[in-house]
Amino acid sequence: MEKTVFITGATSGIGRASAEIFAQNGYKIILCGRRENRLQQLKKDLESHANVQYLTFDVRDKKAVFQQVESLPEEFKNIDILINNAGNAHGLGAIHEGDMDDWDAMIDINVKGLLYVSKAIIPGMVTRKSGQIINIGSVAGKEVYANGNVYCASKYAVDALSTGMRLDLHAHNIKVSEINPGAVDTEFSKVRFKGDEEKADKVYEGFTPLSAKDVAEVIFFVATRPPHVNIADTIVLSTDQASVSVINRSKN
Repeated sequence: MEKTVFITGATSGIGRASAEIFAQNGYKIILCGRRENRLQQLKKDLESHANVQYLTFDVRDKKAVFQQVESLPEEFKNIDILINNAGNAHGLGAIHEGDMDDWDAMIDINVKGLLYVSKAIIPGMVTRKSGQIINIGSVAGKEVYANGNVYCASKYAVDALSTGMRLDLHAHNIKVSEINPGAVDTEFSKVRFKGDEEKADKVYEGFTPLSAKDVAEVIFFVATRPPHVNIADTIVLSTDQASVSVINRSKN
């Protein structure tokens, strides 16, 4: 049977790369994001491979999340795989100098947004006794780094929620997996530094980071294991990165 995958944050980076690999392998795709023009273009790009639907909403908007999921056509309502990918870092600084608007954005997107989307979709999986949730965490949810305080806290929450979901849902035959990438060269740092491309580019200087496609391939592998196999938790690093803050930048 053709499976349906629901991807948040699908307009760029890991979300977009995931949509591409699932579409190329014949899955029905539900693309979700805030930027409708990008969603429309991605839908066009993927339609030669797959049946594609898109939903435009911000995961922070609880009402919009539930309204948009409810609006799905009947053929897309039975969601087999939920990829909770939407997430952002906003700002980088010491806790006493932090911007509280940045704190709100990270908690609202990375934690509450994941919960809203999950709450909208999980009950259907429970009813069908089938499904898989793949939460995209971060190595920053395993180790805290200087000036990353609230971002790291939000990703530690994703780590805890993933474990909690697994404990609550395993009796309903629902897999819960968490994938924690290290440095990935996407729009992540441009968002963190509020469009300052010079600062963003320095994050990846002197080493080869992961690409969005690298992470998407891991997501697809996790999603395609046999029914009795659940890859519960995995960290994905580039060869040049040994931990959240130890990176070999000798390629400068």
